[in-house]
Amino acid sequence: MSVSHSAVLVAVMSLVTILLRALPFLVFRKKTPDYIAYLGKVLPPAIIGMLVIYCLKDTKISSAPFGVPELISALLVVLLQAWKRNVLVSILAGTVCYMALIHFVF
Repeated sequence: MSVSHSAVLVAVMSLVTILLRALPFLVFRKKTPDYIAYLGKVLPPAIIGMLVIYCLKDTKISSAPFGVPELISALLVVLLQAWKRNVLVSILAGTVCYMALIHFVF
């Protein structure tokens, strides 16, 4: 694959991404319908809940380390989110904590 081909691919993907993100603003210029506003309220927590379930689905609580690293990291994420209200800081700290626990403690 040539450099120009790669550049065209990146440009097309960027354009499509920008258009998809701008589409709701173009379609709903005057007033956002009530069902879209409702989805905007309920989908983010539902997606976060599904991601938590997905991340913890393979946790083995019947053998060592009994899910302790996952529990500690999840508690850290919850506490940091409640304290700082910054999703990026919470998730990053939880990930770093989990990796440190797995590699150095358990």
